[in-house]
Amino acid sequence: MQYLVDGHNLIPKVPGLSLSDPDDEEQLIEKLSSWARNFKQKVIVFFDRAPQGKAGTRHGSGVTAVFVPDGKTADSAIMDALAILKNAARNVTVVSSDRMVQAAARAAHAKVLKSEDFAMSLFELKSASGPARENPALTSGEIAEWEAIFSSNND
Repeated sequence: MQYLVDGHNLIPKVPGLSLSDPDDEEQLIEKLSSWARNFKQKVIVFFDRAPQGKAGTRHGSGVTAVFVPDGKTADSAIMDALAILKNAARNVTVVSSDRMVQAAARAAHAKVLKSEDFAMSLFELKSASGPARENPALTSGEIAEWEAIFSSNND
């Protein structure tokens, strides 16, 4: 499955990210890369309002970032990508809460996932990959109990 993501639409929905951060796109790409590796998915994330000279495509670890040139929107770039995919759009999930993008995705027979819902899966991944809980140490009495149980089963 391939995911087409409306980047600036998703950023405010992800805990810890803000559109006012100077590196908000990089932070999102990092989170998406972890998610893509963990779930073995391909992600294309679209960002509009690329500064002069910064528009273009960057590829890296499961995520392709498309920085849409000024004068065009990420929404229209996503719709163009769906049109290029034609029937293969059925194998795509579009992540956006923008109704116009969702309507275009449905018309192309792509799946639609609201940004809020996708953000939760990114948050759940962070929680699941957090520090591992230590196994509590057994007391000597508990060890003796278990040894007694296992040794009685061998009789």
